[in-house]
Amino acid sequence: MLPWVHWLQPILVLLSSVFWTWGENCPATCLCPDPHTVDCSGRGLTRLPEEIPLDVRRLLLADNWIPRIPSDFLVLYSDLVYLDLRNNSLSYIEPGTLSTSSRLVFLDLGSNNLTEIPKGTFGESRSLIKLRLGNNPYLSMVSEDAFLGLTSLRELELERNALSTLKVGALSQLPSLRVVRLEGNPWVCNCNFTNLFEWLTENRHKLPNGVEGMECSLPMDGRRVSLTQLSKDSFRECQATLTLTDLLIIIFSGISVSVVAIMTSFFLASTVHCFQRWSKGTKGDEEESEE
Repeated sequence: MLPWVHWLQPILVLLSSVFWTWGENCPATCLCPDPHTVDCSGRGLTRLPEEIPLDVRRLLLADNWIPRIPSDFLVLYSDLVYLDLRNNSLSYIEPGTLSTSSRLVFLDLGSNNLTEIPKGTFGESRSLIKLRLGNNPYLSMVSEDAFLGLTSLRELELERNALSTLKVGALSQLPSLRVVRLEGNPWVCNCNFTNLFEWLTENRHKLPNGVEGMECSLPMDGRRVSLTQLSKDSFRECQATLTLTDLLIIIFSGISVSVVAIMTSFFLASTVHCFQRWSKGTKGDEEESEE
């Protein structure tokens, strides 16, 4: 036997042991192309697979029928950086479910049945860079604080959902945001859209197709128009709406006027009362003098 064969035998044994362990830890219905990737895409799964290796980094679960994610699912997978759950049957994600994976960088929840994104859904996943939430046909509500704490988020996809309005605070509190997709939603060009329109105009460089790729419905006749046909003057009537500060000023002014009126009434009443007492005293002195 050649000398180099003796030298190569231990390495071959070690490699075969690694590949055997690698294959043994892979869920039965999935593929594991490398030691840190589990690919369960398109397997017809109706729930999350069992026996996923604890050191998994890329978990691919797209194109299945998974309806929910247990709230404690990600607790054990502290090394997970890539999670693909697109094209499943998810309708709701419990707040905090995704916050336990501190290293998560990529998350795809597109093409599901999500209806809302409430506050706390993502906790404070400060490492998250790309978040896909597009193509959820029933997604009509995104909380203003839905993305609070996602300080590293650069790409946010919310295209082709059922959003008619969105609080601008949901976007303005993302300091690292570079790309946002909002096209294909049934936006309504009413007063609630004013702040978002101004933000989009100022941040058009963050829209892949600019404002040219977005439309909204006119509140009067429902006609769809491109945002390029609108301007700040289009929302001029909305500026006449009283703000919270205006309402507080009006309320404070009303209270002040009421206090002044009460004090004035009290002063006049006291003056009249004193005058009446003085008049009675004077009249009594005159009667005594006549007697």
